[in-house]
Amino acid sequence: MKYSMVFAAAAATVAQADCTNENGNFFCKAVKALQYEGIDLGGNYKAVTSMTADGKCDFSDVAFSGSIAPFDEDLSIHIRGPATVEKMAVYTPKTNSKRDAAPVPHTKRHGHQHLHKKFHEHQHEERAVGDKVDAVINGQAVSWTNTWDGKSGDNKPAAAASPPAAPAVNAASTYVKSENPASKVDVPKVDSKLASSKIAAPKKADTSSVATGDYARVGYYDATSNQATGLTFTGNYGGSGSGSGVWDTTWGNSLSYLNEDATGGAPSPTVLKGGKIPDGSEIAIFSDKACTDSGASCGFYRPGTVAYEGFKGADKVFTFKVTMPKTGATGFNKDMPAIWLLNGKIPRTGQYHDCSCWKSGCGEFDLIETLASGDSKCKSTFHYTNSIGNSDYLQRPELGFVNYAVIFSKAHASASIKILDDDFDHSAGLTADQVEKMIVDDAKTPGGVSKMAIPANV
Repeated sequence: MKYSMVFAAAAATVAQADCTNENGNFFCKAVKALQYEGIDLGGNYKAVTSMTADGKCDFSDVAFSGSIAPFDEDLSIHIRGPATVEKMAVYTPKTNSKRDAAPVPHTKRHGHQHLHKKFHEHQHEERAVGDKVDAVINGQAVSWTNTWDGKSGDNKPAAAASPPAAPAVNAASTYVKSENPASKVDVPKVDSKLASSKIAAPKKADTSSVATGDYARVGYYDATSNQATGLTFTGNYGGSGSGSGVWDTTWGNSLSYLNEDATGGAPSPTVLKGGKIPDGSEIAIFSDKACTDSGASCGFYRPGTVAYEGFKGADKVFTFKVTMPKTGATGFNKDMPAIWLLNGKIPRTGQYHDCSCWKSGCGEFDLIETLASGDSKCKSTFHYTNSIGNSDYLQRPELGFVNYAVIFSKAHASASIKILDDDFDHSAGLTADQVEKMIVDDAKTPGGVSKMAIPANV
């Protein structure tokens, strides 16, 4: 979210003799890796189910449980300048589904093994009409007789609902700077039926996509060639002449496509030029898969906004090659670069107002963030309903490019932030062994690893 006022009280660690208090934020020692363990919590958050121009915002309870939840839901990538991103990649496990034989190509845009299964994880199976269904919702065991045939919506019980599969992605489109893209912007439709559900169904296992171990690169950006594959660049610039998204006096700007200079909106997808994000500017990066009109792939999203899926799954890796040089500027968010992840539902309704699931704990993970103008230390914070922060820190990459990896691991129930070797190439794929070493190979991490357990009451 990046409400700067939040973070003075965000750190939950106890001050030690070798720690310093800087404007309410404790800083202990510089490290090369941070790891959050015990991300295996159950709970609820309130997802937006409707929002209107006159200020009405409705919510519905969503239950989550299991390793990495709710960060196994789709996440969007957010970066605030001053920063230059030379390379960026997103990896998810390969699958043994039939789709592997003929993968759907991602949109390419050109610009100007060893897993330990946790004993308590649940798998929800397909049910036929008349079958008894047992589940745990909000910590309570419940049972019902399935009456839904998977076809009609009239006899579908709310507690047993399963979202329909997302449609196949269309063949790749190419955007080239010299081209004159169509000015028409498709306005997402909103399914009014989403507002009627008051309790979320148990998640159903995705049997069409079973991890085999190694990781495929599903999103990639290279500033040198100004190419992006599998990514969509957006910002909070909707309406107001941007040519995409919407604006009104109640909710302000929605998401829009981002212009290539990261200074405003654009009428159609573009690619960030040269990787440069100006001081104080913020961008949001999603996949190239547009949300479906029914909301099945993304949940509810603001009418008229630019709406794309984030990056889903309990196992996923994000890598960045980035520098964050100092500018000397002061003022709100100036010379305070950051990279963070949000539950994709948040920016698709409203990143900076209360009509989102943020306050109820649907998930934010601050990866590297400076908390004061010109600071050289970068903190990390995990946000559920409350926040938990690590007082050890990473040095701001102010003098040159640094490679970072962010690793979510279902088997370890952990999220790690790690500085990688300078020669890491953000290649087309990662082996399971590479990912495992990013998580557990502490002895080969110069500068040490700082670990923190997520408490049950966050």
